[in-house]
Amino acid sequence: MQTDWIWGLVGGGLIGLAGAVFLLANGRIMGASGLIGGLIDGSGRANALERLAFLAGLIGVPLGIVVLSGWRPDPHVTSNIAALIAGGLAVGIGTRIANGCTSGHGVCGISRLSLRGIVATLVFIASGIASVAVFRHLLGVI
Repeated sequence: MQTDWIWGLVGGGLIGLAGAVFLLANGRIMGASGLIGGLIDGSGRANALERLAFLAGLIGVPLGIVVLSGWRPDPHVTSNIAALIAGGLAVGIGTRIANGCTSGHGVCGISRLSLRGIVATLVFIASGIASVAVFRHLLGVI
């Protein structure tokens, strides 16, 4: 029986819960790129410990689940290192240009009915669809 959708549902619920708790506790939107960006450019020095704790949880919780459950996800990631680096750089540049990432715009922006968040989400989803169409179906690299 196919149950992978359950992991997506649980993960989505946890991301939504984290966004709500972060907003209620801090009065700020949870966006991973903003949290990381504030650490890199120095604008988040005042709450650096909070930012680091959140990012540690973002990385540590999934790793803990894998270690404790023994479950090994199959992420279907390409073995093309150049494509992975180019994709990571493109995501980083895109989050700076868009003033946020999927967690900031997609989860928190849409839930607050932010026009900027809705538009940004539509643009990055359309860009993802176009990228897959070009790189997989036209170029065959992923």
